[in-house]
Amino acid sequence: MDFSLTAPFLGQPIWMWLTFIGLVGLLLAFDLGVLHRGDKEIGVKESLLLSGFYIVLGLAFGAFVWINVGAQAGVEYLTGFVVEKSLAVDNIFVIAMIFGALAIPRAYQHRVLFWGILGVIVLRAIMIGFGATLVAEYGWLLYVFAAFLIFTGIKMLFASDHEPDLENNRLLKFMRRRFRITPRLEGHRFVVVQPHPNSGKPVLWLTPLFLALVLIEIADVIFAVDSVPAIFAITTDAYVIYTSNIFAILGLRALYFALAAILHRFAYLKQALAVLLVFIGSKVFVADLLGWTKFPAEWSLGITFVILASGIAYSLWRTRRPDKPVLPAAE
Repeated sequence: MDFSLTAPFLGQPIWMWLTFIGLVGLLLAFDLGVLHRGDKEIGVKESLLLSGFYIVLGLAFGAFVWINVGAQAGVEYLTGFVVEKSLAVDNIFVIAMIFGALAIPRAYQHRVLFWGILGVIVLRAIMIGFGATLVAEYGWLLYVFAAFLIFTGIKMLFASDHEPDLENNRLLKFMRRRFRITPRLEGHRFVVVQPHPNSGKPVLWLTPLFLALVLIEIADVIFAVDSVPAIFAITTDAYVIYTSNIFAILGLRALYFALAAILHRFAYLKQALAVLLVFIGSKVFVADLLGWTKFPAEWSLGITFVILASGIAYSLWRTRRPDKPVLPAAE
C-alpha cells in the first residue's frame, strides 16, 4: 500500500496530524529546554504572558482548522477550546490543593505540571480515539454522553463546596503503604536511589514530587470523564476534538500560576460550568426534537460565551469586597 500524506487518518489527512504533532513537540521542547531549563518560581507577569501566548496559539490553530477543514469545523474547534479551557480552570482548584497538601514549592511545580501535560496528551489520545471509534460504530452513544453531561451538570450545581481531605485519599494511602516514599523532597527528582533503612542496600525511593504527579494525572482522568463527552456532544470529528483539547491543556501550566493566587475570585465559576454542561448535553436532544441535523455551531459558541462570561462577571462582582466571604469555610 502506498504511503501518502494526503491519505485520511481518523477523518483528516495524515499531513494535518503530523503538523499538529510537530507543533506540539516543538512547543514542549521550547518550554522545558529553553524557557524553564532550571528550577525557578514562575511569577504572575511571566505566567500571564505565557498564558496569553498559548491562548493566541490555540486560536491561530483554530484558524488553521477553519481554512483546511471548513467554517463549521473551525467554529466547533473554538467551542471545544473554550469549553475545555473553562473546565481546566476548575482543575486548577484541585492542582492547587494537591501542591498545598504535599508542600510542593512553587519552584518545582512547573516541572510536575510539564510531565503531567505529557501524560495528559497520551491519555486524552487514548480516550478520544476509543470514544471516536465507539461513536462511529454506535451512534446512539452520543445520547448516552449527552444524558451523562446533563446529570453531571445538575449534580455539580447542587454539590457542596467543601474541599476533599487529601490525607484520607485512598490512592495516596495506598502508595504510602506499598512504596518507599522519601520523607522530604529530593530537589526536582521524582525518584532517587538511597540505602534501605534495614539492609543498607541501595534501593529505589519515590519522592513527594512523584506523588503529586500521580495525583494530578488521576485528577485529569477524572476531569476528562466530563470534558471528553462534552466535546463529543459538540462535534464527532476526532481531529477537532483532540487538537482543541490539547491546545487548551497546553496552557494549563501558565494559567495555573496566573490564577492560583486569585482562585477565590472565581467563586461562582463552578455553577457556570454546571449550567454549561447541562446546555451542551441538552442541545443534542433539542436538535432532534426540532428536526435539525445538528445544533447550529454558531449558536452553541455564542451561548457558551454568554454562560461563562456571566459566571465570571458574577463571581468578580460578588468577591469584590474581601471583607465579605462568599464561600463557606472548608471543614
